[in-house]
Amino acid sequence: MLAPENRTLDLDETAIVDEAITSRRSVRAFLPDPVDEATIRAILEVAARAPSGTNMQPWRVYVTTGETKARIADAILNSGIRAEKAKWDEYKYYPEQFFEPYYGRRRAVGFALYGHLGIGKRDVDQMRAQHDRNFTFFDAPVGMIFTIDRRLNQGSWIDYGMFLQNIMVAARGRGLHTCPQAAFAPYHNQIRPVLGIPDEEIVVCGMALGYEDATKPENDLRTERAPQEEWVKFSR
Repeated sequence: MLAPENRTLDLDETAIVDEAITSRRSVRAFLPDPVDEATIRAILEVAARAPSGTNMQPWRVYVTTGETKARIADAILNSGIRAEKAKWDEYKYYPEQFFEPYYGRRRAVGFALYGHLGIGKRDVDQMRAQHDRNFTFFDAPVGMIFTIDRRLNQGSWIDYGMFLQNIMVAARGRGLHTCPQAAFAPYHNQIRPVLGIPDEEIVVCGMALGYEDATKPENDLRTERAPQEEWVKFSR
């Protein structure tokens, strides 16, 4: 149980919160075990406590399971649009040209993931097949699609990130794992008719939710974080 607002968390409570945060990672293989709707709703209810400028709460969530989730995968995978040709015409996630230190970090995590899977640098077909698993939500029983009103500005996107993080941390508190997936964004034209997403909403990303399949090698991946000396400056 969380501490009252006027009390500092004790060491045990601090450890619980820290563990929920630090154990969050992008899981890319899930068990078929279902997640009941009450649990999903509880996670979203907690996550909606995320801060947002003037309490605008810019998030909108489409929760899919079963047939609807499969229809999203079919619509994307049968579109004939390869990931490398997909157009990011709603927003740009990555820079037009990568530069350091971001380029090195991106390459490191890519090589690490494919290394765990035994996929070599020249195994293009296997790389594509692995990327396509995004669109089945890595076999998770729950797939969520997140949208935002296109009339909102950058501040609301910052708020949205905090909401997404809350979902992932709240999931960990319930023994579940997640994978946030920007890969869905350029396929908004395929997703819209399946979920009835109106034109005024931009598809921000997707997210897989479920129980980790600990037998899969891709889930052995642990990403590094840069030391604080690279990104923190204290001034006194």
